Amino acid sequence: MITARKLRITVESVLAALSAVALVLTLTVPDWIERTTGASPDGGGGEAERLVTAVACVATVAFAGLAAWEWRRLRTV
Repeated sequence: MITARKLRITVESVLAALSAVALVLTLTVPDWIERTTGASPDGGGGEAERLVTAVACVATVAFAGLAAWEWRRLRTV
């Protein structure tokens, strides 16, 4: 049971870190989608980048919160 919780904390922490990287990448290099894929999903308007930024921000907070919550639950067991 404790091993499963530790694995869950690890997965949530990794997902939080990956979404934080995506957030920082999108904030620092706004046109990374066009640079990496060669396609412009929003016609160069920037809407796709703002959507990626918003989703990454929400995902970072959510995964970090879940990992912290799971960590607190593990400490009480």
